[in-house]
Amino acid sequence: MKPEHDDHFLLRWLRARQWDADAAEKMLRDSMKWREKWGIDSTLNEWKAPEVLETYFPSGSTGFDKEGSPVIIVPFVGLDAWGLLHAVTKTDVIRMILRHLERYLALARAQAQTHGPHALKVTVLFDLEGFNMRQYAWKPAAEMVFTLLQLYEANYPEILKSCFIVNAPKVFSLAFSVIKKFMHEYTISKIKIYGSDAKKWQAQVLQLIDKDQLPVHYGGTVLDDNGDPRCGLIVKPGGKVPKSFYLRNAANDADKEYKRVTIKSGEKHTLDLLCAEGDSVLKWEIGVEHHDIKFTIKRRDEEGGDQLVLGPKKVAEGPVDVGVLPATGPSTYSVIFDNKAFLRSKKIFYHIIMTIPERDLSLNIEPDDP
Repeated sequence: MKPEHDDHFLLRWLRARQWDADAAEKMLRDSMKWREKWGIDSTLNEWKAPEVLETYFPSGSTGFDKEGSPVIIVPFVGLDAWGLLHAVTKTDVIRMILRHLERYLALARAQAQTHGPHALKVTVLFDLEGFNMRQYAWKPAAEMVFTLLQLYEANYPEILKSCFIVNAPKVFSLAFSVIKKFMHEYTISKIKIYGSDAKKWQAQVLQLIDKDQLPVHYGGTVLDDNGDPRCGLIVKPGGKVPKSFYLRNAANDADKEYKRVTIKSGEKHTLDLLCAEGDSVLKWEIGVEHHDIKFTIKRRDEEGGDQLVLGPKKVAEGPVDVGVLPATGPSTYSVIFDNKAFLRSKKIFYHIIMTIPERDLSLNIEPDDP
């Protein structure tokens, strides 16, 4: 036991298991074993992060909320998951995140000495400006995200005071509907999601955080030594990882067998996918060679009842449209492409699958290295 393992610490585990003392004890013991395997209380602080992580991992803090808790700011668009996972291992990325989190929690404990127990939690601001779904449809990136969620829920219960997700595009709501399947209801209840209307989310953020603790870009008054309203010297922006850091061959990962179909004028093309059980996910990557095309997704249950679950959604020539959709079964999901163009065939290509993340992704909560 450590000095910080006081009643406030023990209450976190009891609340996480709805006051079932035996279950809370098992959760805590399992977490202690996990901390030992990852060297959280021994080697993690001395671990030397690879240069690419030190340079291109986005995160930072300019202050504290009104109760003294650390405020963590994550400019999420700066997280180049593709680049980082070609430069270092998934274990390295997770270790970097854990080290950041442990340092913020140590800071929170120090704050609690003068501000009281309300300072023991953290407040987080995720900026999703420029969010790109395509990175997280890539299997290794998805595995990293879901593994992190599992590690967080199993080992850091009740540490989140509030999480503001701002500048979220519409497509993020689809992704979040999948992500929250891996999250505890307590965690979900602390998350507030806002679009790009700064007036709306800044008003909410400023109820918890004073202006002199926030960068100007987020409604505060803080500038870094360069006069940057985003405080890039303090809150690392991350950025695209140069290929000179890559250790793995990205070209092999980029190869994907797309199904290619020509749809004649006035005709439809339908792809049926069986969803055998709940907690499945329908994932798609869809492109069109010229012009544009619309698609819809329908669900048919065992009784034959049809339900429109997405669309019509237009895909234009250019970047591949990437998306995810939670699916429940037993049922059949139909992706229907409709070419309503007069006297013009449409050439499309797609990669569409039905998957169960917990089964089809490698969610390894152990470090890859000894």
